Amino acid sequence: GTMRPGTVVELAGRNGLALPSDDPTELYHYVSLDDFLRVFWLVQSTLGGRADWARLAYESVLDAGAAGVVYRETFFTPARHLAAGQNLADVVAGLAEGLAAGEDETGVRVMLICDMDRAYGGAAGRELVERLVELRRAGAPGTERVLGIGLDSTELGVDPVDFADAYRLAARAGLRRTAHQGETTPPATIASCLDVLGAERIDHGLTLLDDPELTRRLADRRIPLTVCPTSNIRIANAVQRLEDHPYADMRAAGLLATLNTDDPAMIDLDLATEYAAVQTAYGYSWEDMVSIAIDGVEATWLDDGERNRLRHRVEAAAAQLQPRADPG
Repeated sequence: GTMRPGTVVELAGRNGLALPSDDPTELYHYVSLDDFLRVFWLVQSTLGGRADWARLAYESVLDAGAAGVVYRETFFTPARHLAAGQNLADVVAGLAEGLAAGEDETGVRVMLICDMDRAYGGAAGRELVERLVELRRAGAPGTERVLGIGLDSTELGVDPVDFADAYRLAARAGLRRTAHQGETTPPATIASCLDVLGAERIDHGLTLLDDPELTRRLADRRIPLTVCPTSNIRIANAVQRLEDHPYADMRAAGLLATLNTDDPAMIDLDLATEYAAVQTAYGYSWEDMVSIAIDGVEATWLDDGERNRLRHRVEAAAAQLQPRADPG
């Protein structure tokens, strides 16, 4: 989702993959999440091996740094590549190589979340987690960057409970847990991710406000939501305008609703643009936007010491950058 269009074309040519167009952005128009996934899977298929994963990771860090990102927990979804014969160890090692090179140039820090693809089912999800746990125990290169696991791809027609075994295994191995849910499914599926899967974060969670009791529960427990408003417009077509998105209502309800980008290169987006768009749409003040950034720090899976250092860094930058009042 962070692959530059030029890289899509170059890797496709190198790996013998025919694209419908020499300009992938001509394909980047979607009427639903499942419609987007068809294009996403095509872009995914250009990753032919470890060097490609390293390039993807490296360029993603450079692009994030240019948008002001200082820390990120990034998803990777290897199911289709593993099914095609790639090795998880090579995928993770390639990502780690690229991330390290990008970090050296930018000062951005990036950790990883290994996502299960719902389309492959619960058994494949458990197999993925089992292999990841094995690699971590063996000290395989790059596995120290993998903080946790997640669940993505189509929500329709897939019960998240099918992945309960994979989540239990991840919990026993000390991996953190999140799940994409509630982008196109009702609040009950969000509750299943919390109660059955043991998810500690929810990605998207757009329908949550339809269940006031569940909303209060997440607000009281400060369970983070990684919300991607522009993605929900351009990919899921959940709403037509940012002004119609539930993000402001989520914040007003006391939810720990953070701002994020989902597949930014495929919707011509970066985090700075997302922040600016949300500020304009809801008339948020400078203080409101700083509060959103600090909530993003709270939602991370860093340990307490690292989280506090990151918070202080963001607060110091906010104090330095704060607009001065007009003396007139």
